[in-house]
Amino acid sequence: METFGQAPKLVASDVDGTLLNSQERVLPRVRDAVVRAVRDGAEVALATGRPHRWIYPVLDQLPIRPVCVTANGAVLYDSANDRVLRSHTLAPETMAEVVELARETFHGIGGVSIGCERVGQSAFDPEEEMFVISPDYLHTWEAQGYGILPEYEVIGEPAVKMLLRNEFLSAPEMYELLAPLIDADVAHLTFSMNEGLLEVAAPGVTKALGVSTLARLHGIDQADVIAFGDMPNDIEMLRWAGRGVAMGNARDSVKDVADHVTATNDEAGVAQVLECWF
Repeated sequence: METFGQAPKLVASDVDGTLLNSQERVLPRVRDAVVRAVRDGAEVALATGRPHRWIYPVLDQLPIRPVCVTANGAVLYDSANDRVLRSHTLAPETMAEVVELARETFHGIGGVSIGCERVGQSAFDPEEEMFVISPDYLHTWEAQGYGILPEYEVIGEPAVKMLLRNEFLSAPEMYELLAPLIDADVAHLTFSMNEGLLEVAAPGVTKALGVSTLARLHGIDQADVIAFGDMPNDIEMLRWAGRGVAMGNARDSVKDVADHVTATNDEAGVAQVLECWF
């Protein structure tokens, strides 16, 4: 593989479809590369759309407890001390505005149901308080703990992420219809899976915000950051990082903004790049 010059000082990796393989496991080759990077002095961070309460099944496969960027950059979470360091929330009035636009947009094509991730203080806060959904919400993954509330209560408190669900359209189709209607000063819209689920955050809140904040906390320059990802919610992070690496299984829109395309997540693509230095 080609070399990239000086070794990165911060390695930021997406989780699903990137660090994890298709069976949601960290391959031994990937784990070993991460361990060598840390041993050689690099900071390693997970940058994921997952809430911080879902990060430990990943960390349990690694011998590190780093600060993590979760909820697509809305939360900076210290996994070693189970502590939320920073969070950026959507205001209830903003969520109401976006829901109204979504309802009008998807009327007659399945409508929209709502879920909200709230930040809390710990990854071990009661799940039924941290993830709340409207009664008609259809889960896109195997449901874990959640609370069911009337829609006005779901969006009645600040949230780090709001989920818009439509079971008849794909996420790219939903995005194409709704994104042009939402001003960047109102909210940030993205998606991380193909099923009909859009993820809404406060304006300017992306993984790039979380990773750049973490880099500043560590005193690391942008040029010394490498980031890995596979889905549209990784695009801003790959653009911001000194080196942005798309996985071989990434969507074309992600590959288009990357500096380099590595192998797939089932072929230890993250490790194949890190092995250039570590």
